[in-house]
Amino acid sequence: MDIPESAIGDADASAARIYFLLRAIRAFEERVHTEFPAGRIPGAVHLYAGQEAVAVGVCSALNDDDYIASTHRGHGHAIAKGCDLGGMMLELYGKAGGVCGGKGGSMHIADFDRGMLGANGVAAGGVPLAAGAALSAKVRGTGQVAVAFVGDGGVNQGAFAESLTLAAVWRLPVVFVVEDNGYAQATGTPFHLNGRTVAPRGAALGIPSVTVDGYDYFAVRAAADEAVARARSGGGPTLLECTAQRFFGHMEGWDQQAYRGEGEVERVRAEHDCIRSFADRSVADQTLTAQTIADLDRVVADLIDDAVRTAESAAGPDPDEVLTDVYVTY
Repeated sequence: MDIPESAIGDADASAARIYFLLRAIRAFEERVHTEFPAGRIPGAVHLYAGQEAVAVGVCSALNDDDYIASTHRGHGHAIAKGCDLGGMMLELYGKAGGVCGGKGGSMHIADFDRGMLGANGVAAGGVPLAAGAALSAKVRGTGQVAVAFVGDGGVNQGAFAESLTLAAVWRLPVVFVVEDNGYAQATGTPFHLNGRTVAPRGAALGIPSVTVDGYDYFAVRAAADEAVARARSGGGPTLLECTAQRFFGHMEGWDQQAYRGEGEVERVRAEHDCIRSFADRSVADQTLTAQTIADLDRVVADLIDDAVRTAESAAGPDPDEVLTDVYVTY
């Protein structure tokens, strides 16, 4: 996704790019939140709004040919890794031209050309995939790095522990990014993590581990830069735990968020908006101007509008393709 030069103006191009990605994720998710109840988007949808600084902070530390493996809440990861907004919207609508031909939907967005190994409907399902990609990169000597995104609920799956153990033993070039948004569906972390952080699980295996503020792009980026550099230089894995609550429910269409405290979501939105924090700091540092921010907001809004219009009018997948992209022959 190229940003028009006219929208950047005299601002710092790197800062403009980061703001563009943060805003694109938020706008994409807010539009999906509006479109889903209208019945135009089939299947299950889990929104990433509120956690944008994690995806952008981590993926901005990666090269184009590095890998990521995502979760059921994967739109933000895909956009941060460079997946096409229009292709993603087509995919959510189940239309031809989607990044997976309109046959994968929200929880199965993948784009191998971008190093996006896929969202995953299984909790922690992407973690061993990232470990495998890292093993492949190490054996081939390519210098590539893999990132496994996983939610706080997923860290209680056996696949998470097994992947960490193998990564530690084989010194794989992988970064395990735990996105602790406070809830495993509706179960709070004080219960399912016994009030503890996840980082000590990596430290127990000798894996450098750190917990950072997931609302702070700059904190996430600094930790990701260090972790990616360690992996790329042969230093092995890192566990990066990022804390940031989501702005919406676990899943669209049924979660009334009765498990969250009164006014909790409103307080999070008012006090911990990672996009507003990034914009305020960038304006104070004079890397962005208020005008550039407004221009980028308009660019993103136009892109989302175009993506929705295209998706609404697009045709569905060809019925003859129903048995393609599978691993068996019927």
